[in-house]
Amino acid sequence: LESSLTEEMNKYRSPLVSRYASKEMSYNFSDKKKFITWRKLWIFLAKAEKALGLPITDAQIAEMESHAEDIDFAMAAEEERKLRHDVMAHVHTFAHCCPTAAPIIHLGATSCYVGDNTDLIALRDGFNILLPKLARVIDRLANFAEEYADLPTLGFTHFQPPQLTTVGKQACLWLQDLMMDVRNLERARDDLRFRGVKGTTGTQASFLQLFQGDHDKVEELDKMLTEMAGFKKAYLVTGQTYNCKVDIDCMSTLASLGASVQKICTDIRLLANLKEIEEPFEKEQIGSSAMPYKRNPMRAERCCSLARHLIALMDDPLQTASVQWLERTLDDSANRRISLPESFLTADIILSTLQNITEGLVVYPKVIERHIRHELPFMATENIIMAIVKAGGNRQECHEKIRVLSQEAAAVVKQEGGDNDLLARIQRDPYFAPILGQLDALLDPKTFIGRAPQQVKKFLAEEVRPLLEPYKANMDVKVELVL
Repeated sequence: LESSLTEEMNKYRSPLVSRYASKEMSYNFSDKKKFITWRKLWIFLAKAEKALGLPITDAQIAEMESHAEDIDFAMAAEEERKLRHDVMAHVHTFAHCCPTAAPIIHLGATSCYVGDNTDLIALRDGFNILLPKLARVIDRLANFAEEYADLPTLGFTHFQPPQLTTVGKQACLWLQDLMMDVRNLERARDDLRFRGVKGTTGTQASFLQLFQGDHDKVEELDKMLTEMAGFKKAYLVTGQTYNCKVDIDCMSTLASLGASVQKICTDIRLLANLKEIEEPFEKEQIGSSAMPYKRNPMRAERCCSLARHLIALMDDPLQTASVQWLERTLDDSANRRISLPESFLTADIILSTLQNITEGLVVYPKVIERHIRHELPFMATENIIMAIVKAGGNRQECHEKIRVLSQEAAAVVKQEGGDNDLLARIQRDPYFAPILGQLDALLDPKTFIGRAPQQVKKFLAEEVRPLLEPYKANMDVKVELVL
Protein backbone atom coordinates (compact mmCIF):
# COMPACT_ATOMS: atom_id res chain seq x y z
CA LEU A 1 0.00 0.00 0.00
CA GLU A 2 2.82 2.40 0.91
CA SER A 3 4.69 1.77 -2.36
CA SER A 4 1.45 2.14 -4.33
CA LEU A 5 0.74 5.45 -2.61
CA THR A 6 4.30 6.62 -3.25
CA GLU A 7 3.93 5.71 -6.92
CA GLU A 8 0.72 7.72 -7.13
CA MET A 9 2.44 10.72 -5.55
CA ASN A 10 5.03 10.60 -8.34
CA LYS A 11 2.35 11.39 -10.93
CA TYR A 12 0.31 14.47 -11.66
CA ARG A 13 -3.27 13.91 -10.61
CA SER A 14 -6.03 16.33 -11.56
CA PRO A 15 -7.26 18.04 -8.39
CA LEU A 16 -10.74 17.92 -9.89
CA VAL A 17 -10.76 14.19 -9.17
CA SER A 18 -8.14 13.67 -6.45
CA ARG A 19 -9.29 16.59 -4.30
CA TYR A 20 -12.69 17.93 -5.22
CA ALA A 21 -15.30 16.18 -7.37
CA SER A 22 -17.94 13.75 -6.14
CA LYS A 23 -17.63 10.00 -6.58
CA GLU A 24 -20.62 9.84 -8.90
CA MET A 25 -19.30 12.51 -11.28
CA SER A 26 -15.79 11.06 -11.18
CA TYR A 27 -17.21 7.64 -12.07
CA ASN A 28 -19.36 9.13 -14.83
CA PHE A 29 -16.23 10.09 -16.75
CA SER A 30 -14.08 7.16 -15.61
CA ASP A 31 -12.43 4.67 -17.92
CA LYS A 32 -14.38 1.88 -16.27
CA LYS A 33 -17.77 3.40 -17.08
CA LYS A 34 -16.61 4.34 -20.58
CA PHE A 35 -15.45 0.86 -21.50
CA ILE A 36 -18.43 -0.86 -19.86
CA THR A 37 -20.65 1.44 -21.91
CA TRP A 38 -18.75 0.46 -25.05
CA ARG A 39 -19.51 -3.18 -24.34
CA LYS A 40 -23.16 -2.41 -23.66
CA LEU A 41 -23.36 -0.59 -26.98
CA TRP A 42 -21.85 -3.59 -28.76
CA ILE A 43 -24.45 -5.80 -27.05
CA PHE A 44 -27.25 -3.41 -28.09
CA LEU A 45 -25.94 -3.51 -31.66
CA ALA A 46 -25.82 -7.30 -31.76
CA LYS A 47 -29.33 -7.59 -30.32
CA ALA A 48 -30.80 -5.12 -32.78
CA GLU A 49 -28.99 -6.65 -35.76
CA LYS A 50 -30.21 -10.12 -34.73
CA ALA A 51 -33.79 -8.86 -34.36
CA LEU A 52 -33.60 -7.44 -37.88
CA GLY A 53 -32.46 -10.72 -39.39
CA LEU A 54 -28.66 -10.85 -39.32
CA PRO A 55 -27.15 -14.28 -38.45
CA ILE A 56 -26.38 -13.60 -34.80
CA THR A 57 -27.23 -16.23 -32.17
CA ASP A 58 -28.68 -16.01 -28.69
CA ALA A 59 -25.56 -17.78 -27.43
CA GLN A 60 -23.31 -15.07 -28.83
CA ILE A 61 -25.38 -12.34 -27.16
CA ALA A 62 -25.50 -14.25 -23.87
CA GLU A 63 -21.74 -14.66 -23.98
CA MET A 64 -21.28 -10.91 -24.50
CA GLU A 65 -23.70 -10.08 -21.69
CA SER A 66 -21.91 -12.41 -19.28
CA HIS A 67 -18.65 -10.48 -19.85
CA ALA A 68 -20.06 -6.95 -20.06
CA GLU A 69 -18.20 -5.71 -16.99
CA ASP A 70 -15.21 -8.01 -16.44
CA ILE A 71 -12.72 -5.96 -18.42
CA ASP A 72 -9.05 -6.96 -18.50
CA PHE A 73 -7.63 -3.45 -18.43
CA ALA A 74 -4.03 -4.69 -18.55
CA MET A 75 -4.73 -6.62 -21.74
CA ALA A 76 -6.56 -3.67 -23.26
CA ALA A 77 -3.63 -1.37 -22.48
CA GLU A 78 -1.19 -3.80 -24.10
CA GLU A 79 -3.43 -4.12 -27.17
CA GLU A 80 -3.66 -0.35 -27.48
CA ARG A 81 0.13 -0.06 -27.17
CA LYS A 82 0.49 -2.41 -30.13
CA LEU A 83 -2.44 -1.23 -32.27
CA ARG A 84 -2.38 2.50 -31.44
CA HIS A 85 -6.17 2.38 -31.54
CA ASP A 86 -8.24 2.40 -28.38
CA VAL A 87 -11.48 1.05 -29.84
CA MET A 88 -9.85 -1.86 -31.66
CA ALA A 89 -7.85 -2.64 -28.52
CA HIS A 90 -11.12 -3.09 -26.63
CA VAL A 91 -12.73 -5.00 -29.50
CA HIS A 92 -9.85 -7.50 -29.26
CA THR A 93 -10.04 -7.59 -25.46
CA PHE A 94 -13.79 -8.21 -25.53
CA ALA A 95 -13.38 -10.83 -28.27
CA HIS A 96 -10.76 -12.65 -26.19
CA CYS A 97 -13.29 -13.39 -23.44
CA CYS A 98 -16.13 -13.87 -25.94
CA PRO A 99 -14.65 -16.22 -28.59
CA THR A 100 -18.06 -17.32 -29.87
CA ALA A 101 -19.25 -13.73 -30.31
CA ALA A 102 -15.92 -12.44 -31.64
CA PRO A 103 -16.97 -12.46 -35.32
CA ILE A 104 -19.99 -10.19 -34.75
CA ILE A 105 -18.64 -7.70 -32.16
CA HIS A 106 -18.70 -4.16 -33.64
CA LEU A 107 -20.35 -5.51 -36.82
CA GLY A 108 -20.78 -2.72 -39.37
CA ALA A 109 -19.78 -0.02 -36.90
CA THR A 110 -17.05 2.63 -36.82
CA SER A 111 -15.14 3.75 -33.74
CA CYS A 112 -17.51 6.68 -33.33
CA TYR A 113 -20.38 4.28 -32.76
CA VAL A 114 -19.00 3.53 -29.32
CA GLY A 115 -16.98 6.72 -28.83
CA ASP A 116 -19.56 9.36 -29.67
CA ASN A 117 -22.56 7.50 -28.30
CA THR A 118 -20.73 6.93 -25.03
CA ASP A 119 -19.89 10.63 -24.84
CA LEU A 120 -23.55 11.51 -25.36
CA ILE A 121 -24.56 9.11 -22.59
CA ALA A 122 -21.94 10.66 -20.27
CA LEU A 123 -23.20 14.17 -21.07
CA ARG A 124 -26.79 13.17 -20.36
CA ASP A 125 -25.85 11.39 -17.14
CA GLY A 126 -23.64 14.33 -16.15
CA PHE A 127 -26.57 16.72 -16.41
CA ASN A 128 -28.66 14.29 -14.35
CA ILE A 129 -26.02 14.41 -11.61
CA LEU A 130 -25.75 18.21 -11.66
CA LEU A 131 -29.43 19.13 -11.74
CA PRO A 132 -30.42 17.75 -8.30
CA LYS A 133 -27.35 19.45 -6.82
CA LEU A 134 -28.34 22.75 -8.37
CA ALA A 135 -31.89 22.27 -7.11
CA ARG A 136 -30.60 21.74 -3.56
CA VAL A 137 -28.62 24.97 -3.73
CA ILE A 138 -31.75 26.80 -4.86
CA ASP A 139 -33.78 25.19 -2.06
CA ARG A 140 -31.26 26.29 0.59
CA LEU A 141 -31.12 29.81 -0.81
CA ALA A 142 -34.91 29.95 -0.96
CA ASN A 143 -35.12 29.04 2.73
CA PHE A 144 -32.55 31.74 3.47
CA ALA A 145 -34.46 34.32 1.41
CA GLU A 146 -37.69 33.46 3.17
CA GLU A 147 -36.11 33.78 6.62
CA TYR A 148 -34.64 37.20 5.88
CA ALA A 149 -37.31 38.49 3.50
CA ASP A 150 -38.00 41.62 5.57
CA LEU A 151 -34.61 42.28 7.19
CA PRO A 152 -33.53 45.71 5.88
CA THR A 153 -29.99 45.99 4.57
CA LEU A 154 -28.02 48.36 2.39
CA GLY A 155 -28.48 47.76 -1.30
CA PHE A 156 -25.48 48.52 -3.48
CA THR A 157 -25.04 49.88 -6.97
CA HIS A 158 -21.41 50.49 -8.01
CA PHE A 159 -20.76 49.09 -4.50
CA GLN A 160 -22.17 52.37 -3.20
CA PRO A 161 -25.30 52.38 -1.00
CA PRO A 162 -28.03 54.32 -2.85
CA GLN A 163 -31.05 52.79 -1.09
CA LEU A 164 -32.13 49.95 1.18
CA THR A 165 -33.29 46.51 0.18
CA THR A 166 -33.63 43.35 2.28
CA VAL A 167 -31.28 40.44 2.83
CA GLY A 168 -33.92 38.11 1.41
CA LYS A 169 -34.37 40.23 -1.69
CA GLN A 170 -30.62 40.19 -2.34
CA ALA A 171 -30.72 36.38 -2.16
CA CYS A 172 -33.57 36.35 -4.67
CA LEU A 173 -31.31 38.02 -7.22
CA TRP A 174 -28.95 35.06 -6.80
CA LEU A 175 -31.88 32.66 -7.02
CA GLN A 176 -33.09 34.14 -10.28
CA ASP A 177 -29.73 33.46 -11.95
CA LEU A 178 -29.65 29.87 -10.68
CA MET A 179 -33.20 29.23 -11.85
CA MET A 180 -32.18 30.27 -15.34
CA ASP A 181 -29.33 27.77 -15.04
CA VAL A 182 -31.76 24.98 -14.12
CA ARG A 183 -33.80 25.68 -17.21
CA ASN A 184 -30.65 25.89 -19.35
CA LEU A 185 -29.28 22.57 -18.07
CA GLU A 186 -32.63 20.83 -18.45
CA ARG A 187 -32.99 22.13 -21.98
CA ALA A 188 -29.43 21.13 -22.97
CA ARG A 189 -29.96 17.64 -21.52
CA ASP A 190 -33.32 17.17 -23.18
CA ASP A 191 -31.98 18.39 -26.53
CA LEU A 192 -29.28 15.70 -26.53
CA ARG A 193 -29.84 12.95 -29.08
CA PHE A 194 -28.20 9.62 -29.73
CA ARG A 195 -25.72 9.44 -32.59
CA GLY A 196 -26.87 5.94 -33.36
CA VAL A 197 -25.33 4.01 -36.25
CA LYS A 198 -24.17 6.32 -39.02
CA GLY A 199 -20.99 4.80 -40.43
CA THR A 200 -17.72 6.27 -41.58
CA THR A 201 -19.02 9.49 -43.14
CA GLY A 202 -22.49 9.45 -41.66
CA THR A 203 -24.15 7.83 -44.68
CA GLN A 204 -24.93 4.46 -43.04
CA ALA A 205 -23.44 2.77 -46.12
CA SER A 206 -21.99 -0.19 -44.17
CA PHE A 207 -25.34 -0.95 -42.56
CA LEU A 208 -27.18 -0.61 -45.85
CA GLN A 209 -24.78 -3.21 -47.21
CA LEU A 210 -25.32 -5.50 -44.20
CA PHE A 211 -29.07 -5.38 -44.78
CA GLN A 212 -28.72 -5.81 -48.55
CA GLY A 213 -30.05 -2.40 -49.47
CA ASP A 214 -33.05 -2.44 -47.12
CA HIS A 215 -33.36 1.21 -46.04
CA ASP A 216 -36.24 0.47 -43.65
CA LYS A 217 -34.13 -1.99 -41.67
CA VAL A 218 -31.29 0.51 -41.37
CA GLU A 219 -33.71 3.13 -40.04
CA GLU A 220 -35.24 0.58 -37.68
CA LEU A 221 -31.75 -0.36 -36.44
CA ASP A 222 -31.06 3.28 -35.58
CA LYS A 223 -34.42 3.56 -33.83
CA MET A 224 -33.95 0.38 -31.80
CA LEU A 225 -30.47 1.36 -30.60
CA THR A 226 -31.66 4.83 -29.68
CA GLU A 227 -34.38 3.37 -27.47
CA MET A 228 -32.02 0.82 -25.90
CA ALA A 229 -29.66 3.64 -24.91
CA GLY A 230 -32.48 5.60 -23.29
CA PHE A 231 -32.78 8.44 -25.81
CA LYS A 232 -35.97 9.67 -27.45
CA LYS A 233 -34.35 10.66 -30.74
CA ALA A 234 -31.20 10.19 -32.78
CA TYR A 235 -29.53 12.81 -34.93
CA LEU A 236 -30.81 12.30 -38.46
CA VAL A 237 -27.63 13.58 -40.04
CA THR A 238 -24.04 13.39 -38.81
CA GLY A 239 -20.58 13.29 -40.28
CA GLN A 240 -18.27 10.69 -38.85
CA THR A 241 -19.04 12.26 -35.45
CA TYR A 242 -22.04 14.03 -34.04
CA ASN A 243 -21.90 17.76 -34.66
CA CYS A 244 -19.36 19.42 -32.37
CA LYS A 245 -21.81 22.26 -31.76
CA VAL A 246 -23.57 19.85 -29.42
CA ASP A 247 -20.55 20.19 -27.12
CA ILE A 248 -20.79 23.98 -27.41
CA ASP A 249 -24.43 23.80 -26.37
CA CYS A 250 -23.68 21.64 -23.33
CA MET A 251 -20.58 23.47 -22.15
CA SER A 252 -22.10 26.91 -22.67
CA THR A 253 -24.80 26.07 -20.12
CA LEU A 254 -22.10 25.03 -17.66
CA ALA A 255 -20.06 28.17 -18.35
CA SER A 256 -23.19 30.23 -17.74
CA LEU A 257 -23.68 28.39 -14.45
CA GLY A 258 -20.07 29.27 -13.63
CA ALA A 259 -20.83 32.95 -14.22
CA SER A 260 -23.82 32.75 -11.85
CA VAL A 261 -21.81 31.07 -9.11
CA GLN A 262 -18.90 33.46 -9.43
CA LYS A 263 -21.28 36.42 -9.12
CA ILE A 264 -23.01 34.95 -6.06
CA CYS A 265 -19.78 34.02 -4.31
CA THR A 266 -18.19 37.38 -5.10
CA ASP A 267 -21.19 39.05 -3.45
CA ILE A 268 -20.75 36.81 -0.41
CA ARG A 269 -17.05 37.72 -0.24
CA LEU A 270 -17.90 41.44 -0.38
CA LEU A 271 -20.51 41.06 2.35
CA ALA A 272 -18.04 39.04 4.42
CA ASN A 273 -15.63 41.95 4.21
CA LEU A 274 -18.40 44.17 5.57
CA LYS A 275 -18.98 41.54 8.29
CA GLU A 276 -22.67 41.42 7.42
CA ILE A 277 -22.84 37.85 6.08
CA GLU A 278 -20.34 35.00 6.35
CA GLU A 279 -20.03 31.52 4.96
CA PRO A 280 -19.96 28.69 7.54
CA PHE A 281 -16.76 28.41 9.55
CA GLU A 282 -15.90 25.23 11.45
CA LYS A 283 -14.92 25.39 15.11
CA GLU A 284 -11.35 24.25 14.47
CA GLN A 285 -10.96 25.83 11.02
CA ILE A 286 -7.90 28.03 10.52
CA GLY A 287 -8.41 31.15 8.43
CA SER A 288 -4.75 32.12 8.11
CA SER A 289 -1.45 30.55 9.07
CA ALA A 290 -0.11 33.96 10.09
CA MET A 291 -3.19 35.78 11.39
CA PRO A 292 -5.22 33.67 13.85
CA TYR A 293 -8.13 36.12 13.94
CA LYS A 294 -8.94 35.86 10.22
CA ARG A 295 -12.03 34.14 8.85
CA ASN A 296 -11.29 34.00 5.16
CA PRO A 297 -14.25 33.13 2.86
CA MET A 298 -12.33 30.17 1.45
CA ARG A 299 -15.37 28.27 0.19
CA ALA A 300 -16.64 31.25 -1.80
CA GLU A 301 -13.10 31.86 -3.02
CA ARG A 302 -12.85 28.25 -4.19
CA CYS A 303 -16.12 28.61 -6.07
CA CYS A 304 -14.88 31.77 -7.78
CA SER A 305 -11.58 30.14 -8.64
CA LEU A 306 -13.16 27.04 -10.17
CA ALA A 307 -15.92 29.05 -11.86
CA ARG A 308 -13.21 30.99 -13.66
CA HIS A 309 -11.85 27.69 -14.98
CA LEU A 310 -15.33 26.55 -15.99
CA ILE A 311 -15.91 29.75 -17.95
CA ALA A 312 -12.48 29.52 -19.59
CA LEU A 313 -13.15 25.95 -20.77
CA MET A 314 -15.86 27.32 -23.04
CA ASP A 315 -13.20 28.33 -25.54
CA ASP A 316 -12.32 24.68 -26.23
CA PRO A 317 -15.56 23.50 -27.90
CA LEU A 318 -15.87 26.79 -29.79
CA GLN A 319 -12.42 26.32 -31.29
CA THR A 320 -12.94 22.60 -31.89
CA ALA A 321 -16.24 23.02 -33.73
CA SER A 322 -14.84 25.81 -35.88
CA VAL A 323 -11.90 23.79 -37.23
CA GLN A 324 -13.59 20.48 -38.07
CA TRP A 325 -12.91 19.67 -41.72
CA LEU A 326 -15.86 18.42 -43.77
CA GLU A 327 -17.07 15.14 -42.20
CA ARG A 328 -14.53 15.22 -39.35
CA THR A 329 -10.88 15.61 -38.42
CA LEU A 330 -9.20 13.97 -35.45
CA ASP A 331 -7.98 17.15 -33.79
CA ASP A 332 -11.22 17.08 -31.82
CA SER A 333 -10.45 13.92 -29.85
CA ALA A 334 -7.62 14.83 -27.49
CA ASN A 335 -9.22 18.17 -26.66
CA ARG A 336 -12.63 16.66 -25.92
CA ARG A 337 -11.08 14.01 -23.66
CA ILE A 338 -10.06 16.89 -21.39
CA SER A 339 -12.58 19.69 -21.83
CA LEU A 340 -15.84 17.73 -21.60
CA PRO A 341 -15.08 15.83 -18.37
CA GLU A 342 -13.42 18.86 -16.78
CA SER A 343 -16.48 21.03 -17.41
CA PHE A 344 -18.77 18.61 -15.61
CA LEU A 345 -16.29 17.81 -12.84
CA THR A 346 -15.75 21.53 -12.22
CA ALA A 347 -19.46 22.30 -12.20
CA ASP A 348 -19.97 19.37 -9.83
CA ILE A 349 -17.60 20.58 -7.13
CA ILE A 350 -18.80 24.17 -7.51
CA LEU A 351 -22.36 23.09 -6.75
CA SER A 352 -21.31 20.85 -3.83
CA THR A 353 -19.35 23.73 -2.34
CA LEU A 354 -22.15 26.20 -2.90
CA GLN A 355 -24.62 23.85 -1.22
CA ASN A 356 -22.33 23.78 1.80
CA ILE A 357 -22.18 27.58 1.81
CA THR A 358 -25.91 28.11 1.44
CA GLU A 359 -26.72 25.60 4.18
CA GLY A 360 -24.69 27.58 6.70
CA LEU A 361 -24.79 31.27 5.77
CA VAL A 362 -24.46 33.41 8.89
CA VAL A 363 -26.14 36.83 9.06
CA TYR A 364 -25.15 39.56 11.54
CA PRO A 365 -28.22 41.83 11.91
CA LYS A 366 -26.53 44.17 14.38
CA VAL A 367 -23.69 44.90 11.97
CA ILE A 368 -26.20 45.46 9.19
CA GLU A 369 -28.18 47.78 11.47
CA ARG A 370 -25.05 49.77 12.29
CA HIS A 371 -24.25 50.22 8.61
CA ILE A 372 -27.83 51.33 7.95
CA ARG A 373 -27.64 53.91 10.75
CA HIS A 374 -24.46 55.21 9.19
CA GLU A 375 -26.03 55.75 5.75
CA LEU A 376 -29.75 56.18 6.41
CA PRO A 377 -29.70 59.88 7.36
CA PHE A 378 -28.44 60.67 3.85
CA MET A 379 -31.03 58.39 2.26
CA ALA A 380 -33.82 59.94 4.35
CA THR A 381 -33.26 63.49 3.13
CA GLU A 382 -35.99 63.25 0.47
CA ASN A 383 -38.48 62.03 3.09
CA ILE A 384 -37.50 64.94 5.34
CA ILE A 385 -37.95 67.44 2.50
CA MET A 386 -41.42 66.10 1.77
CA ALA A 387 -42.37 66.29 5.45
CA ILE A 388 -41.25 69.94 5.61
CA VAL A 389 -43.30 70.75 2.51
CA LYS A 390 -46.37 69.11 4.06
CA ALA A 391 -45.79 71.24 7.16
CA GLY A 392 -45.92 74.39 5.02
CA GLY A 393 -42.22 74.81 4.16
CA ASN A 394 -40.54 75.62 0.84
CA ARG A 395 -38.95 72.71 -0.99
CA GLN A 396 -36.03 74.61 -2.49
CA GLU A 397 -35.20 76.28 0.81
CA CYS A 398 -35.34 72.95 2.64
CA HIS A 399 -33.22 71.28 -0.05
CA GLU A 400 -30.50 73.90 0.40
CA LYS A 401 -30.57 73.56 4.20
CA ILE A 402 -30.15 69.78 3.98
CA ARG A 403 -27.49 70.06 1.28
CA VAL A 404 -25.33 72.22 3.53
CA LEU A 405 -25.89 70.04 6.61
CA SER A 406 -25.22 66.85 4.58
CA GLN A 407 -21.90 68.14 3.34
CA GLU A 408 -20.90 69.08 6.88
CA ALA A 409 -21.85 65.59 8.11
CA ALA A 410 -20.03 63.97 5.21
CA ALA A 411 -16.89 65.89 6.09
CA VAL A 412 -17.06 64.50 9.63
CA VAL A 413 -17.34 60.96 8.24
CA LYS A 414 -14.72 61.20 5.50
CA GLN A 415 -12.19 63.64 6.90
CA GLU A 416 -12.43 63.06 10.65
CA GLY A 417 -13.49 59.39 10.67
CA GLY A 418 -16.48 60.21 12.83
CA ASP A 419 -20.06 58.93 12.76
CA ASN A 420 -22.72 60.36 10.53
CA ASP A 421 -24.18 63.20 12.63
CA LEU A 422 -26.61 64.59 10.03
CA LEU A 423 -29.60 63.67 12.16
CA ALA A 424 -28.16 65.54 15.16
CA ARG A 425 -27.51 68.60 12.98
CA ILE A 426 -31.10 68.55 11.73
CA GLN A 427 -32.41 68.24 15.30
CA ARG A 428 -30.35 71.27 16.38
CA ASP A 429 -31.49 73.46 13.49
CA PRO A 430 -34.65 75.49 14.38
CA TYR A 431 -35.75 75.32 10.74
CA PHE A 432 -36.74 71.66 11.21
CA ALA A 433 -38.64 72.18 14.48
CA PRO A 434 -42.06 71.51 12.83
CA ILE A 435 -41.14 67.90 11.98
CA LEU A 436 -38.89 66.84 14.87
CA GLY A 437 -41.64 64.59 16.21
CA GLN A 438 -41.74 62.72 12.87
CA LEU A 439 -38.03 62.00 12.58
CA ASP A 440 -38.12 58.51 14.12
CA ALA A 441 -40.85 57.44 11.73
CA LEU A 442 -39.09 59.10 8.78
CA LEU A 443 -35.92 57.15 9.62
CA ASP A 444 -37.52 53.74 10.18
CA PRO A 445 -35.55 51.39 7.87
CA LYS A 446 -38.65 49.36 7.04
CA THR A 447 -40.13 52.41 5.30
CA PHE A 448 -37.21 52.34 2.83
CA ILE A 449 -37.46 48.74 1.58
CA GLY A 450 -40.45 49.25 -0.67
CA ARG A 451 -42.11 45.98 -1.69
CA ALA A 452 -39.04 43.83 -1.15
CA PRO A 453 -40.71 41.45 1.38
CA GLN A 454 -43.76 41.07 -0.85
CA GLN A 455 -41.56 40.47 -3.90
CA VAL A 456 -39.65 37.75 -2.06
CA LYS A 457 -42.83 35.98 -0.96
CA LYS A 458 -44.40 36.10 -4.43
CA PHE A 459 -41.19 35.05 -6.18
CA LEU A 460 -40.64 32.05 -3.91
CA ALA A 461 -44.25 30.90 -4.10
CA GLU A 462 -44.88 31.38 -7.80
CA GLU A 463 -41.52 30.65 -9.40
CA VAL A 464 -38.95 29.05 -7.11
CA ARG A 465 -40.92 26.35 -5.28
CA PRO A 466 -42.70 25.06 -8.42
CA LEU A 467 -39.34 24.77 -10.20
CA LEU A 468 -38.07 22.52 -7.41
CA GLU A 469 -41.00 20.08 -7.49
CA PRO A 470 -39.35 17.53 -9.82
CA TYR A 471 -36.33 17.36 -7.49
CA LYS A 472 -38.08 16.91 -4.13
CA ALA A 473 -36.89 13.31 -3.73
CA ASN A 474 -33.25 14.47 -3.75
CA MET A 475 -33.68 17.51 -1.54
CA ASP A 476 -32.38 16.10 1.77
CA VAL A 477 -29.02 14.89 0.45
CA LYS A 478 -26.05 16.31 2.36
CA VAL A 479 -22.61 16.94 0.96
CA GLU A 480 -19.25 16.12 2.49
CA LEU A 481 -17.04 19.02 1.55
CA VAL A 482 -13.35 18.32 1.13
CA LEU A 483 -11.44 21.23 2.59
